Amino acid sequence: MRSGEAARLEAGGAFAQRARACGIEERLTLKGTAEWNEDALVVNPGVSMYGVLDGATSLHPFRGPNGETGGYLASRTIQQYLESLQAEDLAGIDLKEAIVQANVRLREKMKEAGIDLTDPAALWTSALAIVRVHDRYIDYAQVGDCMIAATYADGTIRTMSRDQVAHIDYESKKIWEEALRTGVQTREELWELVKPHIRNNKTRMNTLSGYSVLSGQPEANDFIEYGRINRIRLRSILIVSDGLFPPKTSAQPPADGIGELVTLIKEKSLEGYAKWLMDLEAEDKECRKYPRFKVSDDKTAVLIRFDVE
Repeated sequence: MRSGEAARLEAGGAFAQRARACGIEERLTLKGTAEWNEDALVVNPGVSMYGVLDGATSLHPFRGPNGETGGYLASRTIQQYLESLQAEDLAGIDLKEAIVQANVRLREKMKEAGIDLTDPAALWTSALAIVRVHDRYIDYAQVGDCMIAATYADGTIRTMSRDQVAHIDYESKKIWEEALRTGVQTREELWELVKPHIRNNKTRMNTLSGYSVLSGQPEANDFIEYGRINRIRLRSILIVSDGLFPPKTSAQPPADGIGELVTLIKEKSLEGYAKWLMDLEAEDKECRKYPRFKVSDDKTAVLIRFDVE
């Protein structure tokens, strides 16, 4: 990867031994152009739990003791809780309940920091996609716009999750595109026009007219999507944050684009695809060709492969 890109491609020790057993082949997390990488990997081989988190900073300015943003603190709080779990902690509970408890931990951390828990614009939040691998099946849970895709031995690609934020992003990107048509030139000017809409969207988090996100709110628990698929002919599981979504030259209504992403990663490798995408973003610093809110968003993924008999 290019110098300055903060990649974390970990292997070795107990994890490497467990990774070979459950089939993990590639994982990475890359900081985008913001100050902090608000994404996080979840890697807990002791309970075969893997996934990604995508923190979002509150609209009210907040900094932790070391200058951390709320989005960074949200993803790390959830990451640390999930990676601390042992088999006995999960006995008798499903994956959804583990995510509920992570949401409780997030609320506790915000309360300790003096955050006004009644103000949606002040909350630290995070999207999430997590799987737990078993011998015959995969349990999964998802919130927000992190995504999970399964690929089978015959090449079939199955989307296991739904982008819960796509319709919200579409509304914001339509404003962005209209501003470009009226002659707005810079990303900073575009962002100022979109910001009021994004601020208003915070009031829609974890509501039937909005989107799901882990926010410490008890309501978030009702919007966690979760389930189980069996491992018959299952070749791989890909888990990604939205920073890895393929770029689009115009705002598009919500649609399932996970198949395109899986195909691109198969062609280029996970690391190769991420580099290709970051190169495209670097060539469009004003975010005019590919409408988006950051020059380069954080990018995090786990790719798990399985042997198929």
